[in-house]
Order: sequence, then C-alpha cells, then structure tokens
Amino acid sequence: MPNDFDWLPDLVFYDTYADWDKYLDALYAFYKTDFLDSKPKFRDKDISVKRLPLYQDKESNFWHLIQEAYETKREEDRIPDFRRCERIRWPRPVIENENNPVILVWENKRYSRKGIEHNICLWLKEKEYLVILRKRKHYILLWTAYPVTNDHQKNKLQKEYDTYK
Repeated sequence: MPNDFDWLPDLVFYDTYADWDKYLDALYAFYKTDFLDSKPKFRDKDISVKRLPLYQDKESNFWHLIQEAYETKREEDRIPDFRRCERIRWPRPVIENENNPVILVWENKRYSRKGIEHNICLWLKEKEYLVILRKRKHYILLWTAYPVTNDHQKNKLQKEYDTYK
C-alpha cells in the first residue's frame, strides 16, 4: 500500500546548513522556485504572493511562511519558526493536491481593515499543517501556512470544517 503522503517533500532542516544565512538562502530558493519562477494554480486560478513590503529583498509572503508574528505585523519584528521553515516546500504540493482525501478543504471569512476577507483553508490534519489562501476577484493569494499543534486550535479548525461541510 503506497504512503498517503508520497507527494509531500522532505522537511528542510537547519542542521543540513548549520548557518542561518545559508539556511535562509536555501529556504528562499525553494519559495522562489515554487511561487515566483512558476505560477501554481488553484481551481484554474493563478496563485499570487503578497510581495510588499519587501524585507531583506524578500517578499512579505515568504516571511509569513517561515516566521511567527506574535505581537506585531512588522516584518523586522517577526521571529523565525523552525517548524515553519522546515515545511517551506509543503505549501505548493498541498495546494496542488487539494483533492487528496487527506486534505480537508473549506472556506471561511475573516475580518480585516479592508472588510470581510474570504479564505480557503487546506488542512493536512494528520501532518498538523494548514495552508491559507485568500480569494481575490481574478486570482488566489497565498496568505500563509503553518503547523497546527495546539489542541485548542485543532479543535477550532475541526469545528469550522464540520460546520462548513
């Protein structure tokens, strides 16, 4: 029986590079390959990334994939999250495998400064990983992705998914 997760790339560990700058360059190279050099699609719409504000010549969206923002939205104040970093290669295959039964997919609404935002959630529940896409009129925006390890958060996501279905 094949592994249900054959399509998921290996984690990218810091120990392989043993230097933050080299690791950051490698993470960015994966991100660039997956989202800048080519355009994945979700349900026939192009996936775009949030580019601005640039920080250290890297797109805002990249930092959202590898860092946690506890109290701030400013890129320079965000803290690297090694669990996010290790999974830098996961967002694109999760998006491209949305029809795989191991991925729970639903839509939700969130309030922002701009008003109501419509999101698409792709939860790889068994691997404790969530990808958030934001709907736009003519494209889909990769918003963020992160591990979901807190039981309260898992329960909240499960309830939201069940309500949607």
